[in-house]
Amino acid sequence: MENDLFCGTISKKVLENYLSRAVTAADLVNSDSLDDDLRMIGNIGAKFLGRASGIWMLESDDKEHFRKSKVLAERVHAVDPEIILQTCIFEAIFRGVENIAIPDFVFTAFELPVEERAFRFDQMLFDNEPYGYKWDQDGGIPDISKLETQMWFYYRAVSYIEAGYEAIHMGQIHLYAADDSGYKKTYALFDRIRAYARQHARRKLVLLDAHTHGVNVEGRLLFDFHSMPYTRVPILDRTGEKLTLVREGFSEGGITPSGWSCETLPMLMEYDNWGGKFFKDEDHIPYEQRAWMEWWGYDQIAWFASQDEASRNEFLHYTFKWTAVNNVNAYFQMPVRRTLGSCRIVREAYGTNAEMSVDCYKANRPGSGCPEGFGQEDTIKLIWESDHQLRERAGNPSAVTPYGAEDDYDSETGVKLPGRVIVFGNFQHYLGAVNHDSNSETTRMYHMGKGIYMLSCVFPFKGTYEYAVAPYGTLSQLFSIDNYPRSGSSTKAVLTVEADNSVVCFRFDFSKREVRADIISGL
Repeated sequence: MENDLFCGTISKKVLENYLSRAVTAADLVNSDSLDDDLRMIGNIGAKFLGRASGIWMLESDDKEHFRKSKVLAERVHAVDPEIILQTCIFEAIFRGVENIAIPDFVFTAFELPVEERAFRFDQMLFDNEPYGYKWDQDGGIPDISKLETQMWFYYRAVSYIEAGYEAIHMGQIHLYAADDSGYKKTYALFDRIRAYARQHARRKLVLLDAHTHGVNVEGRLLFDFHSMPYTRVPILDRTGEKLTLVREGFSEGGITPSGWSCETLPMLMEYDNWGGKFFKDEDHIPYEQRAWMEWWGYDQIAWFASQDEASRNEFLHYTFKWTAVNNVNAYFQMPVRRTLGSCRIVREAYGTNAEMSVDCYKANRPGSGCPEGFGQEDTIKLIWESDHQLRERAGNPSAVTPYGAEDDYDSETGVKLPGRVIVFGNFQHYLGAVNHDSNSETTRMYHMGKGIYMLSCVFPFKGTYEYAVAPYGTLSQLFSIDNYPRSGSSTKAVLTVEADNSVVCFRFDFSKREVRADIISGL
């Protein structure tokens, strides 16, 4: 990867280079197939290992956790010293913190007298106990406005930086900062963490992100990049548990911690986990009902892992293209390792006829080093190697870009250009909309200037489709097969898509009254 050097700060280009080769390698620190995991990481060319360490539930020996985290960092950097390792500090706190002594450096950092004591669980919780914020007597969401919580976060951040980690996922920021008006104490805490990194981190920098659309206070961004899971709509006219992704993924802009400005901060999008499987087979839930239960009754990674190998590979291709086309500032964080929660998938162990019950998705190529591997390693490598500048060739404008033509006029005729132009037809349900909806915001086209409107889409399935364009989103004037308008929705142009996951660019020239659909080649 070119231009991947940084120290103290990171440029937008270098950050995007790393995010473009990001993977989710959750809990890699506890992997029982680490040798093969490291082989895979080197093989696919990953540069950012998301969630490689970090805990939700406390482990029995916190010092041992950080020791293992350091050993993992050393092993990863022996494979590639340029890799950024990410850990996590989540929105979860448990009474077990009372068994962890506060190191002297924490008191010193907060200009407090050094004491010989442990962390205090009750002093981290929200005073008014909002519904859902306290789980039982021994767990809950911490309140970042509390000094004790700030000290806990700082302790963990510094310990991970010392272990060789250069990125920290900060969990659900909007939950634990709910009582921090203006995020004042959160900014101060993050500034303190970044100040430590400038002196002690491997490359004098720690990148902070969270599941958020962004936090901007007086023009200053809280995070170095943002992260979000995907959103889906089930597809019911195809065999199996098919899904289409929905256009979304806003990322706030401003002045970054590294000093450069942007309208939209680069972000990662991922297959998230939050429990695994949410139904029992013996419940015999109706097909269409289960389709709308989360992701067909699973969380995202459990649904993905539950598909057959060919479907998993195809969905990776689809997600990669969908992300590049629909959010040019976002990058697909490839799944290489993630817990399946309550979901158990029965697989045949490599080299045997024996079946094994698997509770963790691993993208590894199945082999003696990882007999339970799901086999997406080579697909990930292929996708990255064959990235033909898709976002430059077919990417839609960013989510903060106006659709245009709010007060524009045709230069030749003086006719006011339509502020809304919708492309519609029998393909819309594959984009998360309702078929034949001429008023759908999901398939609204962007005005690119001079009366030209465009929208790029990923068609997950090959087939023959009908389409037309509706200025203003009404049926009084439609364009499709030629330069003459029709009223009503009966006349549509025909598009033949010959391959799954094809990228189609719709184009409407208002002045010439011309509509066309181009399939982007070479992908």
